[in-house]
Amino acid sequence: MPISAHQEHAPPRARPGALVPVPLLGAPALLFALITWQVVADGPLLRLDERLSRVLAGPDRFSELLSDLGNVGVAVPVLAVAAGYAAVRAHRDGTGRRWLPVVAAALLMALVPALVVPLKELTDRPGPPLVPPGTGYYPSGHTATAAVAYGGAALLLLPGLRTATARRALVAVCAVLVLGVSYGLVRRGYHWPLDVVASWCLSAVLLTSLWLFLARTPRPGGTGRP
Repeated sequence: MPISAHQEHAPPRARPGALVPVPLLGAPALLFALITWQVVADGPLLRLDERLSRVLAGPDRFSELLSDLGNVGVAVPVLAVAAGYAAVRAHRDGTGRRWLPVVAAALLMALVPALVVPLKELTDRPGPPLVPPGTGYYPSGHTATAAVAYGGAALLLLPGLRTATARRALVAVCAVLVLGVSYGLVRRGYHWPLDVVASWCLSAVLLTSLWLFLARTPRPGGTGRP
């Protein structure tokens, strides 16, 4: 079949996920490195962090409940239910390699403690005044657990939603849950604000990596958006 001049000089079609801007990975990673350096070096950013914590902290029952949404026993089952639904849907639709998204999300969740625990030991940061004396508060494990569990669940469920409104609603619910946990942890005095911000950065890198992987995974009938 002859090739037209337009086809001959047309740029190659980008693969799914190839248009994701580099800042989605680079900017959070750079900010995380900066905050970690300030924590390890006891830099001036920590003085600002402590002043901000004194302004924001004010324990109440509502903040306690919000912080509990970041518990492993609450957030991880949500991801497990979303993974089960994604696997059943893929099996029903006859999608090849149906277990890849589920396995990828599970591995990402397992990676959270594998990264957070060594970082806590490395930085050895003391906690805010409202918690018992101790160290190992940076970064926030509850924030990272909530972000990766709820964010991973959203990424698994998005391809099954047919309308843009439904997809936006799911992403909004995920964001509200993560922000709620973050607010609860700082308000209750369980973490410094920078502990939470650092976990946002770490989770952004992890979830963007999962998004890029899922964008290259076959969807039912070749449809669905990562």
